[in-house]
Amino acid sequence: MKPNLLIVDDEQHTREGLELALEDKFEVFLASCPEEAFNAMNAEKFEVVLTDLRMSGQSGMSVIDFAISHPSSPICIMMTAYGEVDVAVEAMKRGAFDFLSKPVNLEKLELLINRGLKEKELKKENTNLHERLDKKYSFHGILGKSPALEKILEKIQLVGPSRATVLLTGETGTGKELVAQSIHQNSDCARGPFVPVHCAALPANLLESELFGHEKGAFTGATERRIGRFESADGGTLFLDEIGEIDASTQVKLLRFLESKAIERLGSSKTIEIDTRLVCATNRDLQAMTRKGEFRDDLFYRLNVVSLDLPPLRERGDDVVILMDHFLALFAQENGFEKPTLTIESVEVLKSYSWPGNIRELRNFCENLVVLKRGSEVTPYDLDPRFSLDTEDGDDMSNPAPSSLSVEENEKRLLRNALVRANGNRTKAAELMGISRRTLHRKLARWPELDLKF
Repeated sequence: MKPNLLIVDDEQHTREGLELALEDKFEVFLASCPEEAFNAMNAEKFEVVLTDLRMSGQSGMSVIDFAISHPSSPICIMMTAYGEVDVAVEAMKRGAFDFLSKPVNLEKLELLINRGLKEKELKKENTNLHERLDKKYSFHGILGKSPALEKILEKIQLVGPSRATVLLTGETGTGKELVAQSIHQNSDCARGPFVPVHCAALPANLLESELFGHEKGAFTGATERRIGRFESADGGTLFLDEIGEIDASTQVKLLRFLESKAIERLGSSKTIEIDTRLVCATNRDLQAMTRKGEFRDDLFYRLNVVSLDLPPLRERGDDVVILMDHFLALFAQENGFEKPTLTIESVEVLKSYSWPGNIRELRNFCENLVVLKRGSEVTPYDLDPRFSLDTEDGDDMSNPAPSSLSVEENEKRLLRNALVRANGNRTKAAELMGISRRTLHRKLARWPELDLKF
């Protein structure tokens, strides 16, 4: 079947001339103004939209905006008059594929359309490939295949169908909310709501009202009744993140719910029965907090019916590579950029990094890389110094670089580390390497990318 192409231009002879030139290879539709184009795109799915910039009423820029936000996501090409290059560039920033100056060169137009369609098809294939990879290595959005993660997934499958309260522990950024969602999806209340509450983000005087709700006049400022998160999660799962941050008063009310499956709104004595599954998470040692009197021991035991300790990223081996590939593809697609390519050496450096911020740090790193590199090749020397120095002996200049690197690569790596340790001081860096300052200058002239600016 021919691809559908929409031509938007308020000049009749231009519309009809382009139709005549393109109708052999495309199913051509015509619109004389942006309003007609909007109606056409709502009625038909288009692979290509070719629009003029200057028209009576709304400009072609509105056509670009509408097309880019449309579910069919056609490729958009702007036609401009001579001297309107700046406006056309703005259209490309908004998502247009390219632009052509009028009068349109038909041969160039066809080449441009074909290139755009080919790129769109490649993106679609790439998206499908990553969806298949995600299904292969994911469990309700949890990516990875390491033994440490597989143990957690097995426990999720076991605990999900039960009604037991679950306590998720582990370092910050290990994906506790995603695991909580997976437990919810594997439970008999999966069709009910999943309601997350980040306890640390709310002041103590507001958290109790947020969780249990309040009646009108319960306190100063309570001008109307408010339904709390427990009631909102009725029939589903309530996820309390950072449970170790709740105050003593809220701890008492939470314990009462666990014992009775009922709550009372602030300012009311009426008991409301709630059918809610409770999943909690913390990066703190609750047992140590109970010994110090900072957390109720009876509440801790009621929360700790089933405990899942999520592994840090540094213990998940090749999951780092799987997650990086996923996040780089995700952010590249979101931003409309090409996905950066990691060299084998840079992958090894990133795998050896400890990732103290875990998945959250990895995600942020990948987004930063997509925005700054935009399809470029990423070598170890493009990475932040924290990655190459994150080893037990990272401050020892005699510590050899990976043996898989060439002699030149090893020398460049050592030189970079020396400059980082010396905060850019060339004299000190030369001393650390055991070479003269003149030799160091010569090497920096040869490898200017290593000359860090501090």
